[in-house]
Amino acid sequence: MEDKREISLKRAKELHNEIADYLEFKEQYISDVSEKRDLISLKHKRELLEYFGGTDEDWDDYHWQLKNRIGSVSVLTKFMKLSESQLKMFEEVSKKYRWAVTPYYLSLMDYSDMNYPINLLGLPTNAELNNQGELDPMAEEYTNPAACITRRYPNRLIINVTSSCAAFCRHCQRRRRIGECDRIESEDRINEAIKYIEDNKEIRDVLITGGDPLMLPDEMLESIIKKVRAIEHVEIVRIGTRVPATMPQRITKKLTDMLKKYHPLFINIQFDHPGELTKEAVKACEMLADAGIPLGNQMVFLKGINNDKYIVQLLNEGLLKARVRPYYIFHPKQVQGTKHFEIKVSEGLKIMEYLRGHTSGLAIPQYILNAPEGLGKIPLLPNYIEENDEYHVKLKTWEGKEVNIEY
Repeated sequence: MEDKREISLKRAKELHNEIADYLEFKEQYISDVSEKRDLISLKHKRELLEYFGGTDEDWDDYHWQLKNRIGSVSVLTKFMKLSESQLKMFEEVSKKYRWAVTPYYLSLMDYSDMNYPINLLGLPTNAELNNQGELDPMAEEYTNPAACITRRYPNRLIINVTSSCAAFCRHCQRRRRIGECDRIESEDRINEAIKYIEDNKEIRDVLITGGDPLMLPDEMLESIIKKVRAIEHVEIVRIGTRVPATMPQRITKKLTDMLKKYHPLFINIQFDHPGELTKEAVKACEMLADAGIPLGNQMVFLKGINNDKYIVQLLNEGLLKARVRPYYIFHPKQVQGTKHFEIKVSEGLKIMEYLRGHTSGLAIPQYILNAPEGLGKIPLLPNYIEENDEYHVKLKTWEGKEVNIEY
């Protein structure tokens, strides 16, 4: 008969074998992808600085990053060799949807492989010319009771303060608002939104978003936060931003010193691929965390980018190391021009089912589908209940084993 130690060692070996494939993937990713990417990104950085006549100090200045944002194919071809068909594609897509990336974000890309995940996140492809989907699948234009406001829930709402972003993500749900130039909402419209919140005392949670609110000057951003925080019934202020991934230079000591004056303040960020978790990005997250700001990540499932269980696990575990809690994984919305990113719900559920048991609970976000017409978020969960009645429940463990619990 096996003793307790033998049973424990046997079980430990089973668990080791269960995670062995992922550990092999992680080791290979770090050596073959991550470390090599660091060297390539450094090379790209030098090329970009030389082209724009910048210094290392300029590179770390977000004003310089914005000034030199790449949004034309004529500049892009200084770094990437594009075929005639690709040049034509950029011309066609640019007529319909704006695109732009910071020099920093361009440095993370593969100049020879347009299917590299960071390229797909930041640069247009011919697939965007597919008109399937809707420009406003969330019906934000019909859940807009006051200027800049989107309201879908009883006690919380969104203020959209700008259409500007450091980089225009190719899967953006608000691409209809990007326009041909960056736009900041007027003081009158923002004050109208503030007045609406003041007049509706059930509102306890306000999310400031856009575009990206961290594109606003510090003083303007503080003015908005201060006005919202001054409303007595508002308990929580949140900011939604992607700049830690696309322009981490924006996270400055001046900014974090300002933000920490307005606690409780939460920031939701968006990293969609481990390739975005650079040293600069991690430093930006750590600066925000050091200011006492809880950080949550909102990934979007995107075909060809992160619809892989090991990529999601690697990203989420990397986020935790950067002191960011994986918060949501969104099912891709049916936005016009993003059909090529769609996955099936069953595929997303399979990845979520894998995560349970293979990583810590802290690294497992909620899988969320946004209901059409602005009807709100629906959590999607793998089914662990096999049978259930008033006398017993039959459940399935993360390994697929059945357990019976009687009442």
